[in-house]
Formats: sequence, structure tokens, C-alpha cells
Amino acid sequence: MSAVAVVLACGSTTFSAESTAGAQTAIPDFSSAIAGWSAQGVNFISPPSGSHQITNDPAHRYQPNGRNEAREFRVADLTNPILQPWAREELRKVNDRIVSGKPGYTVSVSCQALGVPEFLLSPVQPLYFVQTPKEIVMIHQMDQQVRHVYLNVPHSARVKPSWYGESVGHYEGETLVVDTLGLNERTWIDNYRTPHTDQLHTVERFHLIEGGKVLEVNVHVEDPGAFTTPWDTIQRFDRVELGPMLEAPCAENNPNIGDLEPLPQADKPDF
Repeated sequence: MSAVAVVLACGSTTFSAESTAGAQTAIPDFSSAIAGWSAQGVNFISPPSGSHQITNDPAHRYQPNGRNEAREFRVADLTNPILQPWAREELRKVNDRIVSGKPGYTVSVSCQALGVPEFLLSPVQPLYFVQTPKEIVMIHQMDQQVRHVYLNVPHSARVKPSWYGESVGHYEGETLVVDTLGLNERTWIDNYRTPHTDQLHTVERFHLIEGGKVLEVNVHVEDPGAFTTPWDTIQRFDRVELGPMLEAPCAENNPNIGDLEPLPQADKPDF
């Protein structure tokens, strides 16, 4: 069992956040020794109204695996007004590649770091939470990709761009609010490969619905370098009881399906 699995097997940590009046306020508990969260889909869900994420071009059918039908890769709807001209052109190149018959696998298939908010779009294996009073750790079972959220602290004065940026958070009643900036330009917004700049700023609001059986994340995105306006989107996760998180390295189990980005390789140790 991996070190992470040992931590999760020890059980969840439940605590209360102290309000300004000194009373103890219960906070949402997303952690569990036996349960994780499985994303309901590989694309974001549109909000009821307002500017929203890139969706599929209605002229091109999107058909994922699992329905005994030939797979059809997603093609982005380029008419969405949120796109700056250069971002629309980048998506057009991706679309042309897929329409020409080439595959459009997600970057997670190549074991690439997903970044934010694409971190929310990996439904193959569950997402686990470790909650403590000072930090929340989100861990995808697939490849053990990790996000750290530091609670009740401000952002650093200068944030060095990285794969997952700098996430700080706090609780607002039964909602965990996570503010992230400092993301590098080597990731995408979603599985359509919508690009972004290092001005990307996201705010995610995690809260439980349907009696705790579903985790909903409302995402607000701003990036004046890539988008014409701020926009919103949604992702939902189902609670799944699969036992403690297993170690699931990606590169060692990567199928040779061809035409993928090279697998990440470290040219020096991290220590």
C-alpha cells in the first residue's frame, strides 16, 4: 500500500471552523477512508444562464467510449463568444486535426499534469480528499496527481507559475471556496484543449448536494488574455465506495494507442 493510501486508510478528519463570533460552525466533510468521488463526465456542465465554457459543435457528434458504438472525439464550438481571436484559432487547429480523422485523446492519457480547472475532468478513477485545519489535499487515484489547498491564508506576493498554481481556500458555511492563480501556460482549460494564459484565475466552490451523495463544484474563470469575459461552469461527482485509494501509476500502465504526446520524464531528481 502506498504512503497516500495509508493516510486515507486511517480515516477522515472532521473538524469545525470557528466563526468570527466564536461559535463552532460545521464544515463539509469530503474525505473518507473508503469513499472517493467519481466525475459524472469528461466535459463541464453549462450553468443555467450567462457566459459558459466551450461545448461541443452541434454539427459534430461526440460519442465517448462505453456505449458499444464507434468512438467520436469532441469538436469545439468555435461560435462561443468567450474566445479571444487567438484562442479561437488554436481551437480551430485542434478541430481540423480531429475532423481529418486523427484521434483527440485527452492529455491525461499521456500522463500529463492536468492543471486547473481541467483537474475536475478525469472520471476514469476517483478523486480523494484529505482535510486538515490548515490544508486540504485533493488526490486523483489515477497517477496520484495532487493539488494542495492552503486554508485561511492570502496568496503569496509573487506566485511562480506552475502546473497547479497556488490554491488558497476558506469555508463559507457548507461550501469550500478555492481561489487559484499562478498557473503556467502548459495546460488546457478542458478536454477540448481550450488554451489559457498565465493570467488565468479560477474560483471553485465545492459543496455537497443530494444528501451528500453528489459533490458539486461551481467554477468561475477569468483570463483576459484568452477570454473576452469571465465565465462560469459546473462539474459534479458521485460518491463511490471503493475502499482506500490504490496506487495507480500512469506511465507504467500506459497503453500504446499511438499518436499521443510524449510521456513526461524527469531529467533530474526532485530531492
